[in-house]
Amino acid sequence: MKLIRFGLPGQEKPGIVTAAGMFDVSAFGEDFGEQFLATNGLERLSQWWEQNGASCPQVPAGTRLGAPFLRPSKIVCIGLNYADHARETNAPIPTEPIVFFKSTTALVGPNDDLVIPRNSQKTDWEVELAVVIGKKASYVEEKDALDYVAGYCLHNDYSERAFQLERNGQWVKGKSCDTFAPMGPWLATKDEIADVNNLRLWLTVNGRKMQDGNTSNFIFNVQKVVSYLSEFMTLLPGDVISTGTPAGVGLGMNPQVYIKPGDVVELGIDGLGTSKQTAVAYK
Repeated sequence: MKLIRFGLPGQEKPGIVTAAGMFDVSAFGEDFGEQFLATNGLERLSQWWEQNGASCPQVPAGTRLGAPFLRPSKIVCIGLNYADHARETNAPIPTEPIVFFKSTTALVGPNDDLVIPRNSQKTDWEVELAVVIGKKASYVEEKDALDYVAGYCLHNDYSERAFQLERNGQWVKGKSCDTFAPMGPWLATKDEIADVNNLRLWLTVNGRKMQDGNTSNFIFNVQKVVSYLSEFMTLLPGDVISTGTPAGVGLGMNPQVYIKPGDVVELGIDGLGTSKQTAVAYK
């Protein structure tokens, strides 16, 4: 299944995407969050859809999409998880996953505007594969890791490099500004993706190709990352793990390139759709 949430910000309703379009599944009676996933919601929704899908109203084309799940308990990010990205930023290749957090208040819909933060000079892009946890995970073995995954989605891990790298302390400051986590268009369940460690991902700015990578180049693959994080924290249903970005970020260019108001950023991952954000100045 491909799960969406649609409607005005704060008023989103649950839906499903099929080959025939987008459909409203509000009649199922649950939104897509921790409780839904923890109570076998994906299977229950699939069975409900088989019986009731024909009567679900279609969502009009052009309707705003929100993030495809409710705000999670945490967004955990993996830094420098592609060797080419580590090299372009002059960072050593990690020997263990680099872990940082992104504030959940950064979460927005896939096509919502990017608000460049107040006093920002170095807002940057990062196309990433996001993994959504499906059941409570603690001390998970790598061989079992995918059993704890609900599905996957597209994420642009926007980053303010001066806040991240020049203001002391942890990276979280440069990762957590409002609108810095557009996710979606949809959450694709595991069965939709044949091999999550072999997906093309790309990003353009104003039509110019900036990033074009593949998750086959992960330093630490999805199974390793899920298992590793579960050593240090309990992962709850709905939690998001953003798995890192390939080369091609503005920070790594010479001269460096950063986002300015009016810029249009488009990105996609095989099987996970595309998204588009227009940058606007903070007001």
